[in-house]
Amino acid sequence: MELDARKLQVLQAIIHDYIITAEPVGSRTVAKKYNLGISSATIRNEMSDLEEMGFLEQPHTSAGRIPSEKAYRLYVDKLMQVRSLSHHEAEYIKQLYELKILQLEEVVYQTVKVLSDITNYTSVALAPQFNEITIKHIQLVPVDKDFALLVVVTSSGILKDTLIQIPKGIDNDFLQKVSNFLNEQFRNKTFSEIDLDALSSIRQIFNENQRLFNTFVDELTRGLQEGARDKEIYLEGTTNILNFPEYQDIPRVRSFLSLMEEKDILYRILNSVKGNGVKVSIGTENPHEDLKDCSLITATYRLGERVLGTIGMIGPTRMEYSRAVSVMDHMAKALSCYLTKLYGE
Repeated sequence: MELDARKLQVLQAIIHDYIITAEPVGSRTVAKKYNLGISSATIRNEMSDLEEMGFLEQPHTSAGRIPSEKAYRLYVDKLMQVRSLSHHEAEYIKQLYELKILQLEEVVYQTVKVLSDITNYTSVALAPQFNEITIKHIQLVPVDKDFALLVVVTSSGILKDTLIQIPKGIDNDFLQKVSNFLNEQFRNKTFSEIDLDALSSIRQIFNENQRLFNTFVDELTRGLQEGARDKEIYLEGTTNILNFPEYQDIPRVRSFLSLMEEKDILYRILNSVKGNGVKVSIGTENPHEDLKDCSLITATYRLGERVLGTIGMIGPTRMEYSRAVSVMDHMAKALSCYLTKLYGE
């Protein structure tokens, strides 16, 4: 059986109507609302064929049909026309980046918040992954005769500083010598490119200062490990899912909300997103059982050409895909552009 132009017209009308109404769609509704130039009886026959082909489903004993995952996949890949942002949406996003927020994590968090506000879906983001950020400068700054500040500056503009105790007899020249050596070894490397075991190679310049060497290596190692395994997740609009009739079912709501509390699972899902552009995962295409009734739309955000993390939105499979994809694409590009201009990479 061939999916010809007429069947595609009928299928697109049903998908469009169901996205708006959340009600099963009958042949009379399609005939009245969509002016396809064919009779209700012909539409009914086409709907039967579409059901047989796996594009439509009949819930319970309803006379109407609803789109299947297969239909949504076809719609997103072939039929959907991504609409432009409204003036209000574009201005709302523009205002966010006019705030000139300097902290990278705060920029990403506010982006997630705006994404949820605009779309009314649940929005989520992977925090900036520091193992993808390069080290620009390391400095031991003397504070007084007993303490120095270990400062690490990254390509994202983030400062990591730790106060360390220094033994008696250590002067500023020695601290500068250590700083120079560290910059020679680590500058322009990502956290993931640094071999933590190789830190022992700096032992040679510490000579008799074993105590300072041990303290320094412990602190720097801790800082690098924290950066390399940052798994923070930003989440907004979790209860937005309750606004959709599909989620009036208590067990389904409970499963969804429980998943939103599993940050490790969300991290793995978002961290698996690769490549450019907007990705749409529908229903059982999602990697977790509790997302089988949802669609997940994601995109990566960047600093220059370097991927820092992933942003996403979660809603029912009956998402308004043309709008959601448009907003996600615009938001990911705006965030990447802002970060690149802000940090000058």
